[in-house]
Amino acid sequence: MHITVLTVHIVAGGFALLFGYVALYAAKGAKLHRASGTLFVYTMVTMAMLGATIAGVWGPAASINIPAGLLTTYLVITGLNTVAPQRRGSAWLDIGLMLVALAVGLAMLSQGVEVIAHGKNKGFVFPFFMFATIALLGSAGDLRVLRSGARTGAPRLARHLWRMNAALLIAVLSFSVRLPRILPRPLRTPVVYALPMLVVLVTMFYWLWRVRSRRSSRGIVVTAQSGRLAIEAA
Repeated sequence: MHITVLTVHIVAGGFALLFGYVALYAAKGAKLHRASGTLFVYTMVTMAMLGATIAGVWGPAASINIPAGLLTTYLVITGLNTVAPQRRGSAWLDIGLMLVALAVGLAMLSQGVEVIAHGKNKGFVFPFFMFATIALLGSAGDLRVLRSGARTGAPRLARHLWRMNAALLIAVLSFSVRLPRILPRPLRTPVVYALPMLVVLVTMFYWLWRVRSRRSSRGIVVTAQSGRLAIEAA
């Protein structure tokens, strides 16, 4: 059973990375972007929830893998919901997801502080605080949406972009820590390990700049198609 679940987790993770990078560089709003983005959500949720289950049942680094799985699932669902048609009763789902992110953020922050205080498992300090920051930023954004209503225009696109890219970044980080086991010795360098994450970060900030910059936003056209947002180069 363990081997089967682990295999599905690994395969789903591999496809999630593939679909994530395709969506990252596909023309925004085009058919390829929407299709790869949808498959990215499905495979990411599968990978993340199976990873959390594996950690909870069989115990490999449960203190970080369970929150990471929950956070990744939260990010892709809220990222998708941001550009999906609003449905009646969706506010309760939004509240639930916000509380999940808040709980993950506080738990990660607490564990990060505990690691620093006791000087144990120092390798977990960076991911603890990274996950805490992402989760708390996400829950704060959810609270603003619940108080003032769904975002439109550039803020809506920015919310979608950073959440999807943050989820991809977590998946890439999980993959990168395994690179030393699969890469030939000459390629086992910090630059190679960090490159997949840097690609995601640089591309994410580029698109956020395109969306938020007044000058660059003139080159982006946003239209509603069947309740979804489409972005095309003007």
